[in-house]
Amino acid sequence: MQTARTPQECPENQKAAPIAWTLWGLGVLAYAVAVLHRTSFGVVGLDAVRRFDASAGVLASFTVLQLLVYAGLQIPVGLLLDRVGPRRMVAGGALLMAAGQALMAVSTGIGTAVVARVMVGAGDAMTFISVLGIVATWFPGRYVPIVTQLTGQLGQSGQVLSAIPFVALLHGPGWGTAFGSAAALGLLMAVLAIVFLRDGPGRAGVPTLRETGANLVRAWRHPGTRLGFWSHFVTQFPANTFALMWGYPYLVSGQGMRPAAASTLLTLFVLFTVVSGPFIGRLVARHPLRRSWLVLGIVALSVAAWAAVLAWPPPTPAWLLVLLVLCIAPGGPGSLIGFDYARTFNPPGRQGTATGIVNVGGFVATLVTILLIGVVLDALSPDGEFTPGAFRAAWTVQTGIWAIGIAGVLRTRALARRHTGLRPAARRSRRSRR
Repeated sequence: MQTARTPQECPENQKAAPIAWTLWGLGVLAYAVAVLHRTSFGVVGLDAVRRFDASAGVLASFTVLQLLVYAGLQIPVGLLLDRVGPRRMVAGGALLMAAGQALMAVSTGIGTAVVARVMVGAGDAMTFISVLGIVATWFPGRYVPIVTQLTGQLGQSGQVLSAIPFVALLHGPGWGTAFGSAAALGLLMAVLAIVFLRDGPGRAGVPTLRETGANLVRAWRHPGTRLGFWSHFVTQFPANTFALMWGYPYLVSGQGMRPAAASTLLTLFVLFTVVSGPFIGRLVARHPLRRSWLVLGIVALSVAAWAAVLAWPPPTPAWLLVLLVLCIAPGGPGSLIGFDYARTFNPPGRQGTATGIVNVGGFVATLVTILLIGVVLDALSPDGEFTPGAFRAAWTVQTGIWAIGIAGVLRTRALARRHTGLRPAARRSRRSRR
């Protein structure tokens, strides 16, 4: 007896063509370079303070601004991806980031530096979902979840480029050479994308502006797209909040760890993120009708770990902090399940739009959580010294975000099942086995 399947999900025994792996490899390289651009300002530290004569708080706001630009452009970028295809999007993003880095190379004031980071954020926003577009159009369906996970994890190697060769140039030849070299690398990536990338076999004609608007409405109205949005929302924010902003300060000020030990834990976080990604991808590929349970399981791990840590009066034992890191790290790879919903519940002509909608979820949740934790810390630390008690209270703001996200997943899962008829089919299958 046949079992119910997700829309567009069918067994595909054919192997991926060699050209698919070649194009994907170039796409991953483009994404890694984008991550280099994204993280380059985060490693300049004291050099930026001296160059722009600005406070650390002002420079920290650059990261928030860049994330806002990235998240705010996801839906417009998704619409544009459906119109022009991934080849032009990857090339355009690379050019925009190269221009931003070139501007940063010659910037001596806050104003031009802000413009430069906005350009980098905009170009970065164009890259990842465009590479996912290459994956969706060139690979058989059974490959897509695993290759998507590999894309996300391998692309993070760009952080190594910013942490080692970029920093070496910064502390050697200097600021202009470091950012100028990053700009040159971005320009090279744009040329490679234009010359070698291909949009994909069987790509439909360019939709009109009216069709583009209709695609946006249809993508959002489909409960499968919203299920992807809420899955991305609820899985990504704990990992992002910990890794991008508050993890290191919490371990040092909230738990009394030495900086070297805190850095080791963050390194463990990154390593386990990379290791867990392909495993999650395999589970998604083998059990496409259990994706929402995998999402909820990843959330449950994070909730349980944080509950145990926050219930323990600080300082928390080292073994429990290690367990916390191991439990929240899969949230990053788990958030990519949302893109699989966008792919399987939408036709090819609006998958870019749906992917853009999904990608907004986790970044919105991350920004809200980062800001709420900061508000609580400021309220409980009027002298500016963050205490263990202040951090313990601040991390509890995640509870509300989890509640909203889990409710969104459960609601849209029920709607998606009703829309596709999966639940009635499952019931018929159970009756037939009695």
